[in-house]
Order: sequence, then structure tokens, then C-alpha cells
Amino acid sequence: MKSKLSYRHTLRASYIGYITQAAVNNFSPLLFVMFNSVFGLSMLRISSLITVNFGIQLLIDLISAFFIDRLGYKRSAVIAHFSAFAGMTLFGILPVIWADKYLALLIPTVFNAIGGGLCEVIVSPIVEACPTENKSGNMSLLHSSYCWGQLGVILVSTLFFKTAGEEKWNILAMLIALIPLFNAFYFMFVPVNTLTPDGSGLGIRELLKTKAVYVFLLMMVCAGASEIAMSQWASAFAESGLHVNKAVGDLIGPAMFAAFMGVSRVLHAALSEKLNLDRFILFCSVLCLVCYITVAFSGSAAISLAACAVTGFSVGIMWPGVYSLAADKIRNGGIVMFSLLALAGDFGCISGPSLVGVISSSFGNDFKRGFLFSVIFPLGLIIGVILLRKVTTNERQAEKLF
Repeated sequence: MKSKLSYRHTLRASYIGYITQAAVNNFSPLLFVMFNSVFGLSMLRISSLITVNFGIQLLIDLISAFFIDRLGYKRSAVIAHFSAFAGMTLFGILPVIWADKYLALLIPTVFNAIGGGLCEVIVSPIVEACPTENKSGNMSLLHSSYCWGQLGVILVSTLFFKTAGEEKWNILAMLIALIPLFNAFYFMFVPVNTLTPDGSGLGIRELLKTKAVYVFLLMMVCAGASEIAMSQWASAFAESGLHVNKAVGDLIGPAMFAAFMGVSRVLHAALSEKLNLDRFILFCSVLCLVCYITVAFSGSAAISLAACAVTGFSVGIMWPGVYSLAADKIRNGGIVMFSLLALAGDFGCISGPSLVGVISSSFGNDFKRGFLFSVIFPLGLIIGVILLRKVTTNERQAEKLF
């Protein structure tokens, strides 16, 4: 039977898909200090969970270009959500019944990573392929749903821990698992287009002949690292580095980070037709650089938490902005281009928080040192915007010659 749902429902399912990704990426970081104190896991082991999560997402990005077109966008989205459902459910069960707490956290992390990785690769092309106007604005709205999902996870978690107790965190994990379960069935019934229905999308070899793609890959690495380095460690930094109450730290640190990031993306969606996208990315990259430096050197807990929050605004446009620029500059890139961009972004998601974790651990869990070293990421994005202008200018001049 033909579905009666419209592309508005496709957009809604896609938004929930990014909420799902936000949930699987951001729920466990709220519990890092508890994993350290109650389960006895070192910060290096906890950091390795982040590495495994984004490492598997990176692997999914790498191989997805070879199977998603064959498997289909819709089927891939459904599989992604069932995997996330399994991950969050196991996350709520295994640590309670297994003595090996690290392994009990590692297995759900794998399932979550598969689900989150597939969501990341497939949802943006689904939105890009919808027959709608203002695609740049829609892309920013899509990525803003990740922020609202992250914010929702933090607020709900804080309320839940205050009422039920932090020791009941596993129950909340299984409740969150209902989100991807619902969306798996939702995606079964919405209409889904493909970016290149005639199979004419550029292949990897063709893409790699385009100079601009290397600049976009650099920008995606730096975008992912700039965003995740702060979001993954903000809660632990507030608790152990600034010595504030967990509820206060979560609400003012990662919660405000997510809120400001969402505002940035909604603002771009509303003004996308008036804003110069690469200039806005450049401005936000400079702001991000200033925020990281402030966190690293400020002696005030209030100023450091405020800088964490403003970092959210500064990174908000980075990921969706680079996606939109790439879709505009490299036409017919198809799922292969989005897979490569997601691959680069997830490499940044690994390198950013891993660098913070390793450096911080080397200096006695001093997160300020870790954040100081992370300034290389917004700096790299600034360099990327400058290089992109040069590359696109040279390509326009070359076209005039022919």
C-alpha cells in the first residue's frame, strides 16, 4: 500500500534521526565521573569509549559509500535506528548484570556507534534529496535537532537523577531507547528520494580529482573536533575541574552548550538566504578559538562555564555549514561525497575529545591543559575557509580560460 505521508513527515523523521544520534553520543558522557568513581574506570579507559564510538562511526562512514546506494536510503535509516535501540537497551542492562563494567559499556557503545554512524551518513542526504526550497536552511534546521536532542537528554537526565537518583541511570537509558525504536517504524512509511536516482553521482576517484574536496575534508575534521572536544568533556570538566555540583555543571556547561549550538543553527536557517556562509563560518571559527583560550586560562568557574556555552554557538554552523558549502560547490557529489565528509567529521570527533582526554590525563586530569591544545581545531577551520576561497577563485578563473 502506498504511503500517504508527505515529505514533511520525511523531514520530521530525519529530525528525530539526529535526536537519536544526539542521544547515543551524549548520554554516557554525563556519567563519566560516575564511571570513574563507582565503576573504577580510569579517564584513559573512559576516553577509549569515546574513541571506539567515533572510530566505529568513522568506519561506517568509510564503507557506507559502497553499500548504501545498493541497500537504499530508507532501509539504511531503519537499520540505523534499530541498532541505536539495541545499543541504548544493552547500555541499560549489561552494566547491571556483568562484573566487567568496561566490557559491559563497550558492547552497547558498538551498537550505538553503528546506529549513530548510519544516521549521520544517511539523514543529511535524505534531507538534501527532499523536493524543498532553501536547502541550506533545512540542513541547518536538521542539525539544530541534534542540539535540541542533546539539550533534551541533559535536561531530562538532570531531572531524572534529581528525582529517581543517579544510581537508576540504566532505567533512563532504556527509556531513551524508545526514541530510535519509534523512528525506525516511522521511517518505514515516509517517502524517501535519493540524491542521484540515475546512479550518476561522482565516484571516489572523480571526487578526489577535485581540489576543493580536500579543503572540505580538512574543514570537516576541524568542525567535528571543535564541537565534540567540548561537548564530550564539558560535564566532567565542570564537576572535577571547576568543582561545581553535577546538576549545576550539566545545566550551565553541556546544556547551555547544546542550547547555544541550536540557536546558532536556527539563526542560520532563518537568515541563510541573507548570510554569506563562508564568512559566517570564519567568524564562528574565530569565536570558537577565543572560547577555547578563555576556558584554558580563566581562573573563574563562571567565566569558564560561560565560555563552554558560547563555544556551542561558535561550533553550531560548522558541520551543517560545510555540508551545505560542499553540496553547492561540488554538484552531483551524491552519497559518496557525504560519506567522505562524514568520515572526515568523525575523524575529528575522535581526535578532538581523545586529545583532551590524553593531554588532561597526562597533567593529572587538568582539563584546562587539554582544552588549550584543542585550539588547533578552530585554527584549522580558519585556514580551511581561506584555502577554500583560493581554490574556488582559481577554479572560476580556469573555467573562463576554457
